[in-house]
Amino acid sequence: MANRKHIAAEARKEEAKSQYLAKLNNCPTSPRKMRLVCDLIRGKDVYKALSMLKFTPKEAAGRLEKLLASAIMNYEKKSGTRPDEGQLVVQEIFVDSGFQMKRIRTAPQGRAYRVRKRSNHVTLIVGEKKEEVKAEKKVRAAKAEKK
Repeated sequence: MANRKHIAAEARKEEAKSQYLAKLNNCPTSPRKMRLVCDLIRGKDVYKALSMLKFTPKEAAGRLEKLLASAIMNYEKKSGTRPDEGQLVVQEIFVDSGFQMKRIRTAPQGRAYRVRKRSNHVTLIVGEKKEEVKAEKKVRAAKAEKK
């Protein structure tokens, strides 16, 4: 059994070497607001996503811009090369809910309302654009022209 676990652990390590990610933990923005901005850049080219985030007026966009820049730097460190234009894309980005600070707000007639100050964790994974997808699109375009 120990051998099987060792082999699985080695496979995970090899997979992690080719995965370029950045994480933002305990970001003091509600997950719902952060997901709105994340949906804008999912699947886009990293440089296009950076420019989109730069001109998005939401507060979460500034935090995601720094996170995406960090993911690009991680790619450059691990691979040893700079990404070409259109080569690197935002493969995956997801937001998980973090801790909630619970506060009390005074209410009428001696009561109190609970205020939940939410936070989130963002994980951003960048990767190289797959050539198979490009080839598949060319095949579809060729079939459409024949019809």
